[in-house]
Amino acid sequence: MSEKSNEFGAFLAGLLVGGLVGAATALLMAPQSGEETRTLLQEKSIELKDKASASAEDVIARAEAAAAEARGYAEEMRHKAEEAIAHIQKAHEEAVDEIEEAADDAVDEVQAAA
Repeated sequence: MSEKSNEFGAFLAGLLVGGLVGAATALLMAPQSGEETRTLLQEKSIELKDKASASAEDVIARAEAAAAEARGYAEEMRHKAEEAIAHIQKAHEEAVDEIEEAADDAVDEVQAAA
């Protein structure tokens, strides 16, 4: 297992070094001057920054929409739970009333029999 990990680490290191060497070679061999290259890099970095900002705004908008949906769902579930509790309380009160009535009837029967 350790041997595979070392091989993969060596592969990643080689990939990284190769990428850096390729990027440096591309900059050095570019047909434009250093000033033009710097301008191009600056423009690309601004473009990437704008894309990142747009992506961040999109993610924030989706997160806010998901949060609003979750709040709505939670409110709906709270309302259903309140209705269920009210129903259970009513059923409980009715059952207590029936038991009290049955107990009163039983006491009345016992007293009448005595």
